[in-house]
Amino acid sequence: MKNKILIGCSSFNNKLWKGIFYPDTLSGKDMFSFYYQYFKTYEFNGSFYRFPTVKVFENWCNKTPEDFIFSVKAPKEITHISKFLNCETRINEFYKVCKLGFKEKLGCVLFQFPPSFSFSEERLELIIRNLDLNFKNVVEFRHESWWNERVWAAFLKNNITFCSVSHPQLPQTIFKDFPLVYIRMHGIPKLFYSSYSSKELLQIKHEIASKSGFIYFNNTASEAGILNALEMKRIIL
Repeated sequence: MKNKILIGCSSFNNKLWKGIFYPDTLSGKDMFSFYYQYFKTYEFNGSFYRFPTVKVFENWCNKTPEDFIFSVKAPKEITHISKFLNCETRINEFYKVCKLGFKEKLGCVLFQFPPSFSFSEERLELIIRNLDLNFKNVVEFRHESWWNERVWAAFLKNNITFCSVSHPQLPQTIFKDFPLVYIRMHGIPKLFYSSYSSKELLQIKHEIASKSGFIYFNNTASEAGILNALEMKRIIL
């Protein structure tokens, strides 16, 4: 994936997008097949709420074009409940399910930690020790204490990507020096709802010029997510 940015969304099943993106008469079961005609990647977030199976991921994999890429979010039982403590077996099981299910269509594996998960040296070491570095790992933090040089240096050394987040309570840094650019657009000022202006999207394009990676729009509680994704795709191309 050389000098290529893929654009996608973090959900697709949205009735608010009918008449804007989806045809008015399109049924819910046909939404994803319509989605992948326009986008080459999708950030699978359903695995955050329920631990996935190989069969589930295989079904998603088999229905998409050969060049389609899935990024996958780790289950909350790993990142929010256990917070990486005493769950090595479960983490390895998740990696295995991702690899066997999505095969060559697996992009990044995303680990998003909760706002209560603040920085400490012990936690940083815990994360690095538990990640399988054979995968494209992306880590998203929701506590500002992780925005520090110690974390960035450790991630770079271990080929881990620090997630760039557009979030009302977090720094707006676009990280360009990690293995991949990985940006999650959550909506500002209203989380999951707010739209981004053309000026804001163009600024991101300029910042990541000549880089490779993914931009996912998670401001999907309104029509903003799909409209921003379509515009960003036009801008990047």
